[in-house]
Amino acid sequence: MTKRPISLVLLSPVTLGLASCGMQTTGDSPAANSTPAPAGGGAAPFRIVEHGSFDEPWAAAFAPGTNTIFITEKAGTMKFVDAASGRVGTVTGLPDVDYGGQGGLGDVAFLPSEGSSTLGNRTIYLSWAEAGSGDTRGAAVGRGRLVCEQADACRIENLAVIWRQPKVTGRGHYSHRIAFAPDAKTMFVSSGDRQKMSPAQDTANNLGSIVRLNLDGTPAAGNPFTGAAGKAQDIWSFGHRNTLGIAFDGQGRLWNIEHGPAGGDEINLVEKGANYGWPEVSEGDHYDGRAIPPHATRPEFSAPAISWNPVIAPGDFLFYSGKLWPEWKGNAIIGAMKPAALVRVAIDGTKAKEAARYPMDKRIREVVEGPDGALWLLEDKAGGRLLELRPR
Repeated sequence: MTKRPISLVLLSPVTLGLASCGMQTTGDSPAANSTPAPAGGGAAPFRIVEHGSFDEPWAAAFAPGTNTIFITEKAGTMKFVDAASGRVGTVTGLPDVDYGGQGGLGDVAFLPSEGSSTLGNRTIYLSWAEAGSGDTRGAAVGRGRLVCEQADACRIENLAVIWRQPKVTGRGHYSHRIAFAPDAKTMFVSSGDRQKMSPAQDTANNLGSIVRLNLDGTPAAGNPFTGAAGKAQDIWSFGHRNTLGIAFDGQGRLWNIEHGPAGGDEINLVEKGANYGWPEVSEGDHYDGRAIPPHATRPEFSAPAISWNPVIAPGDFLFYSGKLWPEWKGNAIIGAMKPAALVRVAIDGTKAKEAARYPMDKRIREVVEGPDGALWLLEDKAGGRLLELRPR
């Protein structure tokens, strides 16, 4: 396996104009038309080592208690890499996925409570785009057992769907990111608006929302619409567009990062029952140039902690522990796709501010923190590399 150091340059927080999440079916963003220029000429505070490449990688997660990172590939395959030895293995027992547009195999997640020094026998959660009747499809989340009896092969047993979006036409805005609550008793899943817009304001369905579930996929007790007739019992918050990252900070607060339309990518502090306004308000505009009222005009909608216009086209994000970069503790670290970068955001209470931006060679789809605090990135699209970042 090739491990080759790479050097990067620091960017200013100024971004260039482009739309974040187009209505096309082949990706999350229109093609970039410009390249950000470096400011200050300083070297990025990390070195990078490559750990091979993958076929349209989409998500990654370390199995708790191990140095093994599992990587989903959009067309429906999955691999794992032992970060210490470089050994690569394959995973079987995966679901049939509806591959196309933004759809395919999505997130992978493990229960934090099931930490072990060996891969052993543990619960695994996956999300994917699932075909429906006719020309419809929707996101699904499944749970199974990961069994690893060989050094280079694992399998998933008894994988069963535990949650679904409504099936609709189109192949965009599935979202389907997974996060476990700090108490390890509930889980959260992002459910995109599926490029239909108006369902995000209709709480009879869970499109355009973030849902809160028990670990078996049933709606958790105490959700905003628990017991309300005609309401989706799993909704936690709504008025979202396309949430490609959900994460808890060090204080146990849930945040999301989502794509705006032509402008208006945003990070939100996600609160119970809150309505984030899409498509009634946005910090961006429609793709045909029609204006969308900003959040300031409708105070009944929750406003973002930070938004980008021009956009960053976020792939995913996390809150950093500070293990290797103490000065980054509590910062949001974002993988950006347009322009390709790693973006660092400082959080101050309920507000946020971009602190730094580091250009990357290619779009960054995923960012994960390793057991010792190293950052692991996945580049987007075919041939996307797994990159390990450590301090210089």
